[in-house]
Amino acid sequence: MRRERAMVPEAEFRSYYGRPVIKPPIWHEPHMPTYLYLGGVSGISSSMAVMARLTGRTRLDRTARVAAAAGAALGAGLLSAELGRPERFLNMFRVFKLTSPMSVGSWILAAHGGLSAAALAGDLTGILPAAGDAALLATAVTGPLTATYTAVLVADTAVPAWHEAYRELPFLFAGSAMAAAGAAGMLGTPPAHAGPARAVAALGAGVETVAGQLMERRLGFLGEPYQVGRAGRLMRAARVLTAGGGLLAVVAGRSRALNAVSGLALTAGSLCTRFGILAAGRASAADPKYTVVPQRRRLDEAS
Repeated sequence: MRRERAMVPEAEFRSYYGRPVIKPPIWHEPHMPTYLYLGGVSGISSSMAVMARLTGRTRLDRTARVAAAAGAALGAGLLSAELGRPERFLNMFRVFKLTSPMSVGSWILAAHGGLSAAALAGDLTGILPAAGDAALLATAVTGPLTATYTAVLVADTAVPAWHEAYRELPFLFAGSAMAAAGAAGMLGTPPAHAGPARAVAALGAGVETVAGQLMERRLGFLGEPYQVGRAGRLMRAARVLTAGGGLLAVVAGRSRALNAVSGLALTAGSLCTRFGILAAGRASAADPKYTVVPQRRRLDEAS
């Protein structure tokens, strides 16, 4: 018997007048992905500073406090620039809306930024050191939230590559933040005092790598935007840099050169991850098939 040939060609998913089905993200580069990176560095660095303070690691404590305060301040500046006018950032504090990730995130960022600045000021100036330490301890709560709330912010959109990855994105962002914060600790602390930073970096690299692989595998068809084009190149570079930097962190020991190479690789990997995620979101929003096909599948499953 001959196999019957399909007479109807496979459908092409196009929208009216060639326009995307949904609006693509309007976030700009390098503002938004760098802001995501800095928020991760600040959040995990503050947690690392707390651990260093409690265990008497003074050199690492100072480095982590600087990274936390600088990351929060620079991140807030980039967010203000992304919004176009600084007063728009201030307007977010007119209300507190639990159902809005942007509203909750703005308050978290403001609280964390103030606490990390107070923690650094108390350490550098020696004025009211107890108050500075109290502020540092408070960042043990705001720090992890600052490092991961952006994953919720990204997933709470209609962008297919982001929305459907809501399960893995928090782990991916947390792992990337740990790798980046550990890298900052390695680069800013003498190798003899940077052991905990190397451990945080290696653990974060492992979490990010596993979360990224699981995300793309679970998404299947919707994982394509992370694998092709500019986003694919960035995500592949991120995996190589992060995995390589994590392995170097494990074996670096007190070698200044290996600590530096590992820290730089992890920093570059974390930045590539953030830029790659933004590029994947744009690609999935621009192509109607990533919106239409999942909708049809859900309708077929429900019928």
